[in-house]
Amino acid sequence: MKKNRVVLLEALLLVLALCLGGCGGKEEGKTLSLTNVSYDPTRELYTEYNALFTAGWEKTGGKPLTITQSHGGSGSQAISVSQGLEADVVTLALEADIRAIEKAGLIREGWRGELPKDSAPYTSTIVFLVRRGNPKGILDWPDLAREGVGVITPNPKTSGGARWNFLAAWAYAQETLGGGEEACRDFVGAIFRNVLVLDSGARGSTTSFVENGQGDVLIAWENEAMLTLQQHPGEYEMVAPSISILCQPSVAVVDEVVDKRGTREMATAYLEGLYAPETQRLVARYFYRPSDPDILQEFADSFDLSIRMTNIDHFGGWGQAQQRFFADGGVFDQIYEK
Repeated sequence: MKKNRVVLLEALLLVLALCLGGCGGKEEGKTLSLTNVSYDPTRELYTEYNALFTAGWEKTGGKPLTITQSHGGSGSQAISVSQGLEADVVTLALEADIRAIEKAGLIREGWRGELPKDSAPYTSTIVFLVRRGNPKGILDWPDLAREGVGVITPNPKTSGGARWNFLAAWAYAQETLGGGEEACRDFVGAIFRNVLVLDSGARGSTTSFVENGQGDVLIAWENEAMLTLQQHPGEYEMVAPSISILCQPSVAVVDEVVDKRGTREMATAYLEGLYAPETQRLVARYFYRPSDPDILQEFADSFDLSIRMTNIDHFGGWGQAQQRFFADGGVFDQIYEK
């Protein structure tokens, strides 16, 4: 790991040098700080990345830098930023949450085109985490709707991961039940009738399942499930459903904040550094899928690349999906109230 950290630091130094060379910015005379408001399961990834970025920034001649992390349910984090939590950058679970901050006037239009891959430096998918031996025989989405199966998933109103979970289940119902609206509602409704607790974020749901022993199955980010397997060897198993979804966490500079604080070049370098080859390898070591297809192939043994995935375009993009399924009074509210 130490060798990997050195290589990554060298890669970040190159990225920073290229970024700073054209803009001359070392923010002279300032005590520097950067705030990254992120979603629940990225804590470990950004703890390491922040340490490496800070060292790289200071080695290129920048002033001493402190990076603050904030984590929570992605939807809740977006609301907090929109209502005044100062974030230089946001690294959230899905595009819709960054669009909510854009709608609040803090991020300028066109942010998706400012970084590669539509500003999604890594991806993931949705899987099931079950207890050792899979005592309830959970293999696919219909098993989550069976009587007597306790399901753990976060609340789609506050958690980005939960919205991916919901859409993956809906996509399964569309394909296997003929696509009828009522059939999809009934199927997803049956799953949610089995949900024991709706935590506000993905990490809270992991805690409910792992630490508190609740439920028979956790609907989880792939990276969160794999981290649990690493931290609790032999206690859990990961099951890939027959249909899942390509999850694309999004990142953006918060324009109003960086312009006020004078941190734009640093914030931009921070996000650009996520695409550096060795950072992409760091991403993979924390069980996120690199957006660089060549580096993803380097880690083909770590991920099940055969998982069949739909994507957000199947639902008309996040603009339509958010309004239809997760806005107040939308499909999720109607199902859950029922």
